[in-house]
Amino acid sequence: MNTTIPNALAAAAACPSEGSINTEFLQSLVGFNARMASLHLIDTFMHAVAEHGLRVVDFSILSVVGHNAGITSSQLCACLNLLPPNLVAKVRSLEKKGWLQRQPHPLDGRAHGLHLTEAGQTLIAQAEAEVQDGEAKALAHLSSKEQAQLRQLLRRVYQRS
Repeated sequence: MNTTIPNALAAAAACPSEGSINTEFLQSLVGFNARMASLHLIDTFMHAVAEHGLRVVDFSILSVVGHNAGITSSQLCACLNLLPPNLVAKVRSLEKKGWLQRQPHPLDGRAHGLHLTEAGQTLIAQAEAEVQDGEAKALAHLSSKEQAQLRQLLRRVYQRS
């Protein structure tokens, strides 16, 4: 007699049903909750930026440069937690696409300031509006106060001194 079939049936019967999976421990972890929220939000974000031919890091670079004309590469690396060699390749790529340009820095002759081109300004304005709209829809079930509190708490986690 084959005992593996009854053992398999018993094991299957012991498995939790889809709605009864216990994730209490994981849900008690901030990191797990942050990751799950991130997965939910990043999908909307990625679709919005991909429609413009951008990746998340491209969007971040263009957004920071757009709001900080003349920022140096070293400042940008520190701001976005990027390694300099990775940023060099990204800047070159964004320059080739006509969205970003380097100009001599007015105070440091060894440095270049990063600036958006007119096409880059138009692109980032559209992309930021779409990202903001997507995030607003994804967070619509939270009040404005809850959304502000969530942003503040998340910043406190990664900006701790």
